[in-house]
Amino acid sequence: MIPADMEAEAAAIIARYPDSRRSASMPLLYLWQERFGHISNQAMHWVASKLGLQPIHVLEIVTFYPMFKQHAVGKFHFRVCRTLSCAMAGSYELRDRLVKRLGIPKLDGHGFGLSPDGKYSIEFVECLAGCGFGPVLMVNDEYYEKIDDAAVDQLLSQYS
Repeated sequence: MIPADMEAEAAAIIARYPDSRRSASMPLLYLWQERFGHISNQAMHWVASKLGLQPIHVLEIVTFYPMFKQHAVGKFHFRVCRTLSCAMAGSYELRDRLVKRLGIPKLDGHGFGLSPDGKYSIEFVECLAGCGFGPVLMVNDEYYEKIDDAAVDQLLSQYS
């Protein structure tokens, strides 16, 4: 059941896009994520129904943009870029090092994992737009470039 105030806010968002309701997809997804913490299947169906879209069109948006979370995440959410330039700069090794240091037992098939205490999560994501400065990662909404072992130690002490 969607709260009435959220339905009203959704209607106001949609009204801002009279020529193309589809353009309201991202603002509606942000609205959902702010309220519930992540984008669930229910969220994608809700947005699709509000905009007269097929749910696959909303899923395409959610899976393309790394700022949309498809899982409940930890207090500290690490997103590691996996695209080619970051991979060549060591992002796979960075991911593995963080998984071990954060105590995350395993990653799912999409590159997501959560620590048993729920404090940390990690996600292997597409481009974070730092191709010349890899490997790149984000912790919550903070962006970091050229992450080496010393930077990992500093980040882990900062986010403990």
